[in-house]
Amino acid sequence: MQKIKYITYLERILIVINYKREKMMEDLSDVYNELIMEHSMNSYNKKKLEKADYEQIGHNPNCGDEITLEIKLNGNIIEDMAFSGHGCAISQASTSIMIDTLKGKTLEEAKEIVQIFIGMIKREIEDEETLKKLEDSIAFKNVSNMPARVKCALLAWHTIEEIINKN
Repeated sequence: MQKIKYITYLERILIVINYKREKMMEDLSDVYNELIMEHSMNSYNKKKLEKADYEQIGHNPNCGDEITLEIKLNGNIIEDMAFSGHGCAISQASTSIMIDTLKGKTLEEAKEIVQIFIGMIKREIEDEETLKKLEDSIAFKNVSNMPARVKCALLAWHTIEEIINKN
């Protein structure tokens, strides 16, 4: 005779909660993928600034990505940013989303956000509260699982880091 296992009400609730959590994470991943694709194909940040205060070229020889990043400051605040160049979807989207994230921030705030992003990609920073500072840039969190794409995602961030360190 086979034993029948009865599931308690609490166990049923936990099963439903876990299923919903997994589904929510899948949905969030889909949103992040859509965001990355949108920015890689239709970036409104891919343009030339009329009067940039700083311009820096970034190059990723592994993938052939190359960007020119331009920044316009208003005192210590990043008033506007833009980029031009070519590369894979990850590098183009990462650059565009980075611009959205850093516009309007002070150089000190931007430097902190850049360090958090780099730390996230290198799996050195995983604290959810800290990662919230990345805003939409958190969409690249899973790039750390794709070693061939890490440099693509970091290209713009290292380029802006060079500009900030020069200032």
